[in-house]
Amino acid sequence: MSQPRCRFCDAPLEETFADLGMSPVSNAYLRAQDLSAMEPFYPLHARVCTKCWLVQLEQFEPPEKLFSDYAYFSSYSDSWLEHCRAYAAMIVGRLEHTGRSMVVELASNDGYLLQYFKQAGIPVLGVDPAANVAQAAIDRGIPTEVAFFGRQTARRLVDRGVRANLIVGNNVLAHVPDINDFVAGMEILLAPGGTITMEFPHLLRQIENNQFDTIYHEHFSYLSFLTVQRVFSAHGLRLYDVEELVTHGGSIRIYACHESAPIQTQPAVAAMGQTERRAGLDHVEVYRKFGAALQTTKRRLLEFLIDAKDQGKSVAAYGAPAKGNTLLNYCGIRSDFLEFTVDRSPHKQNRFLPGTHIPIYAPQHIEQRRPDYLLILPWNLKDEITAQCAYIRNWGGKFVVPIPHVKVLD
Repeated sequence: MSQPRCRFCDAPLEETFADLGMSPVSNAYLRAQDLSAMEPFYPLHARVCTKCWLVQLEQFEPPEKLFSDYAYFSSYSDSWLEHCRAYAAMIVGRLEHTGRSMVVELASNDGYLLQYFKQAGIPVLGVDPAANVAQAAIDRGIPTEVAFFGRQTARRLVDRGVRANLIVGNNVLAHVPDINDFVAGMEILLAPGGTITMEFPHLLRQIENNQFDTIYHEHFSYLSFLTVQRVFSAHGLRLYDVEELVTHGGSIRIYACHESAPIQTQPAVAAMGQTERRAGLDHVEVYRKFGAALQTTKRRLLEFLIDAKDQGKSVAAYGAPAKGNTLLNYCGIRSDFLEFTVDRSPHKQNRFLPGTHIPIYAPQHIEQRRPDYLLILPWNLKDEITAQCAYIRNWGGKFVVPIPHVKVLD
């Protein structure tokens, strides 16, 4: 077997960040008739490049298979919609966008974000490879290009007269297998003096908070600020500001422009670089330690579930996120431990989780079955979920979160 190489700088990948064994594709939800069919499992082995410090997975499935018919619709999280509404209001004011501006969102999903720019009278265009979610955006009046983004798509849009004053990408940079092509495409599409903002889970917080379940096959890269700065610089783009966010367990939002744009670089850029260097993100020892922490979490979660079942307690889950599928498959948790899960998205209901085959129902199923414990798989939304499901306390039910460590919530 050939030595894997870095998808950014092409250096050989020799250091392990996290080896989670074999796992199915996390968004490959199953129908009842699929349960007896062969299910493909692939290595879930994240490595770190010791030249550019990009943490990454190998690609086993083509992007067309992973993303062309996608099960994730962004509009089913109230807290995420509020985050996006607030961002749109902030960025319109900060960059003084008007009806003459053009906002292009990459991986625009079901129009969850662009709707707020449209309401402000600003022209928008979404780009998304998943025809099913793109149609949901089109149905709400958001113009959407069904395509994978990169140099080719960028040139096609420019030839049609599209130049973006603002390019937005929320939680997409980690999903692109060819990160060089993607970032180079943004440089082509961005109008002179324009801005790119990208949000993505921060590798530093992932390490600090033991967020190993965010590793799954649709996430090709796990990103630090220092590495993203290198990638953007290699394609003529300069990071001029950065903000820390609480979303997805700790994210950052970067602001980028053309290298020569007359936009001042803010002190936060140097400060973030210093923070990551102090944390050791440019030293291999930090990456090597991560694997031991996730093994401890696996043992603790299994101990909790075994003890609960030995006491005759029932355990269900809330949510069917990709991160939950990584957690359950790595820990070997099936329906003998976890009786069912629920999800607000009708696109996941009445299906089964990949690998573990745990059934997914609508949230009303919780009240019907009245579990003693509810394991919150999208732990980043625990405040939203505990508020929505506070009624489980009526029968003595308790919430449990698995990350950063197993905890029963009061």
